[in-house]
Amino acid sequence: MILVFIHGAPATGKYTIGRELAALTGFELYHNHLVVDDVLQRHAFGTPGFVAERDHAWRHHLGAAATESAWRVIFTFNPENTVPQAFIDWLFREVPAHGGQLYSIALKLSEESIEARLASEQRRGFRKLTDHTLYRQLRDAGAFNKPVIPRSNLVLDCENLSARDAATRIARHFKL
Repeated sequence: MILVFIHGAPATGKYTIGRELAALTGFELYHNHLVVDDVLQRHAFGTPGFVAERDHAWRHHLGAAATESAWRVIFTFNPENTVPQAFIDWLFREVPAHGGQLYSIALKLSEESIEARLASEQRRGFRKLTDHTLYRQLRDAGAFNKPVIPRSNLVLDCENLSARDAATRIARHFKL
């Protein structure tokens, strides 16, 4: 298995870059909001039921992928404090334990650019954070500082980088 783990703050371009990378490589795009939006139909965000069901779904899909040597997956992820550190620790252990490779890519963007992107049409298509006031409250409270990502093999400053260019850099860097 090859897992391309794209992580960053809200609105840094994880999904858009992941979609471009999937088009370039043929990898499966496993956007975290596919699970999040599904679980939100049954549980309020951050409740124990939400956290448990989301964790189970992520582990089920990614755990199955980890055991398949031919599986190629791009997983987009926004660190936020309702995700248990144990999930990230499991992910970074599980893939290598089955002989797979996990490539961790951190996306960076200025606060100005994040705020400009928050209300985009694409973000409203998923049930993503779009409220500027709530974003600032969460950011200032440190909500996006955990769980801690143990390593990043590549850090991309997306300030002046198109999604296509970012995807191309990722593909070239890891020879995907």
